Amino acid sequence: MVLDTGATAWILASTALVALMTPGVGFFYGGLVRKKNYLATIALAFVAFALVSIQWVVVGYSLAFGPDIGGFIGNLDFLGLNGVGMDAGEGTYPPLLFMIFQLVFATVTMAIVTSGVAERVKLSSFIIFALIWTTIVYDPLAHWAWGGGWASQFGSLDFAGGTVVHISSGFAALALAIVVGKRTGFGEHLMEPANIPMTLLGTALLWFGWFGFNSGSALAANGLAANAFVVTNTAAAAGALAWMFASWYHGKPASLGLVSGAIAGLVAITPAAGYVGAMTAIIIGAVAGLICYGAMLWRIRRGLDESLDAWAVHGMGGLWGALATGIFAAAAVNGYSGLIEGNVQQFIANAAGAFAALVYSFGVTLIIAFAIDRTIGLRVSEEEEYVGLDISQHGERA
Repeated sequence: MVLDTGATAWILASTALVALMTPGVGFFYGGLVRKKNYLATIALAFVAFALVSIQWVVVGYSLAFGPDIGGFIGNLDFLGLNGVGMDAGEGTYPPLLFMIFQLVFATVTMAIVTSGVAERVKLSSFIIFALIWTTIVYDPLAHWAWGGGWASQFGSLDFAGGTVVHISSGFAALALAIVVGKRTGFGEHLMEPANIPMTLLGTALLWFGWFGFNSGSALAANGLAANAFVVTNTAAAAGALAWMFASWYHGKPASLGLVSGAIAGLVAITPAAGYVGAMTAIIIGAVAGLICYGAMLWRIRRGLDESLDAWAVHGMGGLWGALATGIFAAAAVNGYSGLIEGNVQQFIANAAGAFAALVYSFGVTLIIAFAIDRTIGLRVSEEEEYVGLDISQHGERA
């Protein structure tokens, strides 16, 4: 194949955009925790980026995109990037470039999962968890959807990561929060965010990076990438406004609600970005804002300390987005039709892919977290938690 320099340049740029999302998650979460855990929370995102970068190069890419084994996982043909070359591949861009583009998706997924252990996880235990989780949860899910696994064979559509990234990370965060337990004083003492403007900055970085996340998944500089760019922005705006107005009805339109709604809209449009148009994106984004806001309220009523809301926003937003793809996919956009256009099978396929990812991620994460907690322990000591993770885990102050 002849190298397409336009496609190669766009995927390179998209990779850089998506790479910015991992620290964006760190800043988003860091602003939401207490001051004594501000630095440690941001650092977890950087740790996730470094760890998963190595894991992906050594074994992760091969497990996700190596030749299929039983529809579940790839083999080890690409171990250590063996055979992953710089010359044009079947897609007219280098396979090595596709590898690094997929790497940054894996890193941001792990960063999102840190929501479930905010302000109470041992750094050493997180490192072990992250390596195991990426290998036996994320890599198989990526293979199912994108690497020739059973979900893609069944016809499930996931343009840029509704199941692989968002359902997996959101429900993993919920499982982690259940195992690690509530923060000391949760529900009894006020736990004010350290820096709300930092969370707004993190949202800006995420919104910006998401254009590479979704548009880059077209893997070409073409009209499909342009459509993904438009619907990504449209859904984010709709989600932001929907959450803001819903929270305004119950009190005041807080800035945190506005940006949480934007993230909800971005999450929900991710699996659908290559299959729907702009007007549908308004519906998907607005409904996501309302669903995720409702999920957050339910989480608060239940007293669950998954307080950075990866489950409510990424988990539930990703679930809605995957189902919405099966409902609204329009043949005029990319040749795929959904339930609205009479294709019941597409909705069934997407529902199967979404719920399989949910059950697998939640269940396996419970097992991993329980095993680590019962051996070396997931959680810092009560004294370390009282002092704060900035000092107890890093010996630094923000």
